[in-house]
Amino acid sequence: MANQTIPMAKIRQILRYYSQGKSKLQIAELTGVARNTLKKYIRRFKEENYSIEQIETFSDQQLEDIFTPAANEPLKADHRFKHLQTLLPSYEKLMKKKGMSLQKLWEEYIKEYPNGYRSTQFHHYYLQYVSRANPVMVMQHKAGDKMYIDFAGDKLSIVDKDTGEVIEVEVFIAVLGCSQLAYVQAIESQKKEHLIEACQNALHYFGGVPAAVVPDNLKSAVTKSSKYEPKINELFADFSQHYGMAVLPARAYKPRDKALVEGMVKIVYNRIYSSIQENIHFNIRSLNEELLMRLEELNNAPFKGRD
Repeated sequence: MANQTIPMAKIRQILRYYSQGKSKLQIAELTGVARNTLKKYIRRFKEENYSIEQIETFSDQQLEDIFTPAANEPLKADHRFKHLQTLLPSYEKLMKKKGMSLQKLWEEYIKEYPNGYRSTQFHHYYLQYVSRANPVMVMQHKAGDKMYIDFAGDKLSIVDKDTGEVIEVEVFIAVLGCSQLAYVQAIESQKKEHLIEACQNALHYFGGVPAAVVPDNLKSAVTKSSKYEPKINELFADFSQHYGMAVLPARAYKPRDKALVEGMVKIVYNRIYSSIQENIHFNIRSLNEELLMRLEELNNAPFKGRD
């Protein structure tokens, strides 16, 4: 497979078109890559069982490792490979812990096993294991379609300047499905009036209104959770109707429905909480000013492994 002749961006384009259901002939015409060549990349893509969303997050180096002959050869004779396979089930559990990232996981691995895999190969084999152990249907998000909302499990706090009392505040998080543009705001409580205010601020921040809002069965938005006919809080229903949005509560016991916003919560913990908790704020306004500054840094950070 002569991957040197085809840029990684072109490979991403081929796999993206394939995931959209285009035929090999259409892909060849759109990309200018010979059908026999693109068949090799598509076959490798199917063998690895990656989703297109995972491919989009890989760096060029990670993608090159996957599509080069050296990475394609089975490593059953490599003792590192066999040893890593025994560790992966426990590593998958560690990844569910708050604040854990794949990079941190590799750092712990290489500290304990200095002769183990470098980060690129470690990431490759971990993601390969997870995708095979937990196959899922890839959710395609349309631009402007849905806004997912939730509250972070960990609260932030402000300090009463007069008494010194530490007061915990809720953290509202919203994320758009397609662009993954996020909005974060500290609010006094999860009461419906505070939730609606935060949702409205999110719409102003995004500069538009999505077709639907997806709350994670928040009591202030969903009065009664149901698989078939969830009951929406009357005030929240009025709010959504005012802006022309549908309300589509995440289904109970269906974690895939809320994976996007839960993933953003983890990112907020790692990228925003870690910096903001070092500072003391005496009111919510001051806290939100810093949250907005950190949020801008997060939203304006360049995408890794994407065109």
